[in-house]
Amino acid sequence: MAPTSLPLAPDWAIDVRGLTKRYGGTTVVDHVDLRLRPGRICGFLGPNGSGKTTTIRMLCGLLTPDEGEGHCLGLDLRRDALEIRRQVGYMTQRFGLYEDLSIRENLDFIARLFELPERKRQVDEALERLGLVSRQRQLAGALSGGWKQRLALAACLLHRPRLLLLDEPTAGVDPKARRDFWDEIHRLAAEGITVLVSTHYMDEAARCHELVYIAYGHLLARGTEREIIAQSGLTVWAVQAEREDPAALAPLVTPLKQAPGVQSVAAFGSALHVAGSDPAALERAIAPWREQPGLRWAPAQASLEDVFIGLIGQSRDNMEAAR
Repeated sequence: MAPTSLPLAPDWAIDVRGLTKRYGGTTVVDHVDLRLRPGRICGFLGPNGSGKTTTIRMLCGLLTPDEGEGHCLGLDLRRDALEIRRQVGYMTQRFGLYEDLSIRENLDFIARLFELPERKRQVDEALERLGLVSRQRQLAGALSGGWKQRLALAACLLHRPRLLLLDEPTAGVDPKARRDFWDEIHRLAAEGITVLVSTHYMDEAARCHELVYIAYGHLLARGTEREIIAQSGLTVWAVQAEREDPAALAPLVTPLKQAPGVQSVAAFGSALHVAGSDPAALERAIAPWREQPGLRWAPAQASLEDVFIGLIGQSRDNMEAAR
């Protein structure tokens, strides 16, 4: 499959066509096309092993694509990989700074690597912006997950990047730290910085300007939250036990999942969401349980989670295909 021949526009923050990466006999990213305007926050979603991290590493010049072409920040993805790395802030899944150095020492080290002028002033500004001044002498290894996250973001921003690539940055941090982090991301986007962030949290996905969903190397959905839900064409029924006893719903899960016309069955609080793309087939599937005493059935609005669970169910694991 050849990349599409649409013209590349250097004024896009990200503009790539046919991005492909293989390891051995497995294609982990399969002809992905992606465009993102400056100053936008794009949520990058998908199951573990779907190719999100590999795509991010190709975009920031750390990996060379096996196929595909494009521009990142107006720079050629292949020819200008080194210059792209200088203009991108990349926050990895795991904390990658020195745990035996203090917050200030870590930031000073990063500033030296980038050969920043007025290094002390720039480190001071980074400490102030991320609320790290009072903890600047604390060893990084002694920080909680939320404070490590702040330090990692401060390190990403030191060289004033135009694009932030954030790989599951809020994994393992508490809800308040996650909210503070997202408030800062929106402030950065308002300043014109483009953000591509991978996440598994649906509440975080809802805070993005647009979303991209990738599963096992293939880009399956793209758009705003409302557009993706509308494009899915999902019909959803919710069922609850009248006594709000979740155990009463457990016997329904397996037979509903096996019923023709059902794409997904998932628990949402004390209810089950049963989803399918063919309304008539879905109604036939749930009919045997519609009149069952003690159960309440009602149409429900499809959520992002309904859509993404459905997409996972329709996707084939590329690692299984390679066996």
